[in-house]
Amino acid sequence: MSGALRGLLAALALAAAFGARASSLERFHAYVATTHSASADFTQKVYDRNGTLVQQSSGHFVFVRPGRFRWVYAKPYPQLIVGDGTRVWIYDQDLNQVTVRRMAKALGSTPAALLAGDAGVEQAFVLSDAGDKDGLEWLQAKPRDTEAGFDSIRIGLDAAGIVAMELVDHFGQRTELRFTDLQRNVRVDASVFHFVPPKGADVLGSG
Repeated sequence: MSGALRGLLAALALAAAFGARASSLERFHAYVATTHSASADFTQKVYDRNGTLVQQSSGHFVFVRPGRFRWVYAKPYPQLIVGDGTRVWIYDQDLNQVTVRRMAKALGSTPAALLAGDAGVEQAFVLSDAGDKDGLEWLQAKPRDTEAGFDSIRIGLDAAGIVAMELVDHFGQRTELRFTDLQRNVRVDASVFHFVPPKGADVLGSG
């Protein structure tokens, strides 16, 4: 099959799956199948179990499937999360502390890992359609691992792909993420996914 024909078939599949009647599962599968890399800005709000806003932050992320991503919190406190395909590194600049985990163990604990996963994401999550709200089709992802960082994750999709995520942890705390300026299938230098702990940093975990 020629590259042009494969591209045409992929475009047709994407158009069908992202159509007005497409379910969240169809949109998610099409997004994973046709988005090999992406970058976006994000805002993040964290609410306690009573619905009170306790934290707000913003930043930028980029990923290349499978499992490579760079998630940068710029405000109010700088933090860096890097997935190199095998491990996930979390660097807290203020504490000069690095936490490292194997990618398989980190998949349920960071939204970046879920976004950058491949078709095998369904081995880590039970996916189900959660209906439509606020103009988006919502997908529910329940971690299969009881030790995952979240009880449930909801993913909001429109015709362009993933534009929102909502995560609820074991304490009832809710994290809302909104993505803007999403660019799909961008060129990304592999060096951005390489992380070396800064000199003198405390390194926790087993990577």
